[in-house]
Amino acid sequence: MVDDARRKSIDEPLVAVENVTVRFGRNTILRGINLAIPRGQSLVLLGESGCGKTVLMKTIIGLVRPVVGRVIYDGRDLASMSDQELTTLRTRFGFVFQLAALFDSMTIEQNVGFPLRQHTNMGRDELRRVVVRRLGEVGLPESVCSKKPAELSGGMRKRVGIARALAMNPELMLYDEPTTGLDPIMSDVINELMISVRRQNPVTSIIVTHDMHSARKVADRVIMLYPNARLKPDEPQVIYDGPPDLMEQARDPRVGQFVRGEAGERLMEMRERGLMSEETIKG
Repeated sequence: MVDDARRKSIDEPLVAVENVTVRFGRNTILRGINLAIPRGQSLVLLGESGCGKTVLMKTIIGLVRPVVGRVIYDGRDLASMSDQELTTLRTRFGFVFQLAALFDSMTIEQNVGFPLRQHTNMGRDELRRVVVRRLGEVGLPESVCSKKPAELSGGMRKRVGIARALAMNPELMLYDEPTTGLDPIMSDVINELMISVRRQNPVTSIIVTHDMHSARKVADRVIMLYPNARLKPDEPQVIYDGPPDLMEQARDPRVGQFVRGEAGERLMEMRERGLMSEETIKG
């Protein structure tokens, strides 16, 4: 039987974002964001460019500090943690960068093993076994270990990035635009890998994307943000929070327009702000 303290830990969300506002200078990027992410959930942060998706993800892991509100991770307020504590906490995260962000001068083995060398005392042979296992999980053979990133295709580099993110057995995986720059087939390979990662590892996932195919395929839940600069003062920035298959039926018409890729209302906004002529809009 699970004791009360353990039950409370299981029932609490892994991440709680409470009334968070983020500003850079005079620009408010996030305003009044409230969000609870249960353990094991696959959450997609969706929205057009500049709406604050990546900023929210960085705020969740303490890389960006809110000017208002707080982020609670596994029961602890990130603002109460020292830099050393935050550094230790981040070993529990796996981060997949938009362009893979591999070290060009290192081999693939050195890239995937980098976090292990930094944060563990793992011996060379054991480290090699972990690297090969993680590469295998993303469909890459041991023979790529000696190659440099420049010798791999874009899709292969993305997969190496996922293998590196998995190296430390993270409990939270973060993907920043994981399918950007890939052809449709390789994009779907990455989608399948994200699903496979969840099946093979007990992880919570946050995926930042504007790719509706990815959102529909990998998400349990979608949060859609709208750019704060285009909101009225009393409008919430989260305009959708729910399953991906109900987005087109959302009450807010902006959600359906995004899903269908309809630019009409956005073009009219641009015309009203003098950013585009009516002749251009009419084509």
